[in-house]
Amino acid sequence: MDLFSVNEQKVAPLADRMRPQTLDEFLGQKHIVGKGTLLRRAIEADRLTSCIFFGPPGVGKTTLASIIAHTTSSAFEQLNAVTSGVGDVRKVIDQARDRMKLYGQSTYLLLDECHRWSKSQSDSILPAIERGVIRFIGSTTENPVIAMTPAIVSRCRLFQFRPLDESDVESALRHALADKARGFGNLNVQITDEALRHIAVTANGDVRNALNGLELAVLSTPPDAQGIIIVNLHVAEQSIQQKVLAMDESYYYDMLSAFCKSLRGSDSDAALAWFARMVTSGVDPRIIVRRLIVHASEDVGLANPQAMLAASAAWNALEAVGMPEARLPIGQAIIYICESSKSNSVSSAVDAAFAAAEDAENRPVPAHLRDTHYKGAEKIGSGKGYLYPHDFPGHYVQQQYMPDDALGQQYYFPSEMGFEDRIRQQRAARGKRDKT
Repeated sequence: MDLFSVNEQKVAPLADRMRPQTLDEFLGQKHIVGKGTLLRRAIEADRLTSCIFFGPPGVGKTTLASIIAHTTSSAFEQLNAVTSGVGDVRKVIDQARDRMKLYGQSTYLLLDECHRWSKSQSDSILPAIERGVIRFIGSTTENPVIAMTPAIVSRCRLFQFRPLDESDVESALRHALADKARGFGNLNVQITDEALRHIAVTANGDVRNALNGLELAVLSTPPDAQGIIIVNLHVAEQSIQQKVLAMDESYYYDMLSAFCKSLRGSDSDAALAWFARMVTSGVDPRIIVRRLIVHASEDVGLANPQAMLAASAAWNALEAVGMPEARLPIGQAIIYICESSKSNSVSSAVDAAFAAAEDAENRPVPAHLRDTHYKGAEKIGSGKGYLYPHDFPGHYVQQQYMPDDALGQQYYFPSEMGFEDRIRQQRAARGKRDKT
């Protein structure tokens, strides 16, 4: 290591200096790199094929790639999708091809933020991946199935990284405090248990964020008369930002899906939990309330007609008072919809009617149903034979209302839930048979 590298290491951020060098030092992700796992065996045998690491920031994606770079006998190249073009990719491929021909040496290519690659960039590397000229390692915070071209994804093994446990983050912090070569082991630092836990919890599974907070706390705190740097809870609270839920596009849709499924599943506690997490993550509450209005029809429907009123009232409250006050009426609507009787009869009926309309014949409306609100309508037979329901007992009379080409079709089948049971009874009294 030259003098420049030594000096660069000294001024590097703590998170960079403490980056694990071996698999044994690597924290978390036991489901993919624990003893005996496929990925670990492939790394140790230097037989790793093209893959994509995806997950939230600060959970070890780039670190694991760095470990691979240090342990492999293959060449290792690194690019960033934001700053690299097709020319950079082709240069790496040409060098990899030369190494393979001259020395029989394989080449790994780590691509950070690989979801930002354009289609032309993706296309430029596909032949090299297919022929084994390079072993591709993509690193991204996005779901590659959604954010990347299918051609690349189909040629890679996907490994999902999870947020670190608080215990893993605490271990990383203690290691940084004790390490004399890369951490603060040469400083006389005393950190309270409360401060350490606060940093670990607030980091929200992001060890880089935790180490950045620890570094700021240590370097900004002057030693006392005995030369001790004391990091207490007050210092820790000032050194790391309050916990904010990290969310990419994929996680946003996953949370929204979980919220909708909780509404449908009548779990008000879960629905409130996802509602709170989405709002905390910065999701526009109007998006959430729009889903409430839809679910009031889709999943509750006429089993409880009041659900639509509750959802609409939540929207009006949000527009009238805004956040954070609107959390209460929105929460009330969420609970009401969750605890209501459920029926998808309305949704099924509407879907069936629209599906039938796409194949419908362009026939005229039956004469007795045609518009009569214009002069001369009677002369052409419009409205002739129409029976006015209010003129009959029970304000009901049986007559044709369906289009001629849809006679005999039924789209709405009321369930036995809530208010719909009354609808079933009423239809039965009129001679209407519904499925049981």
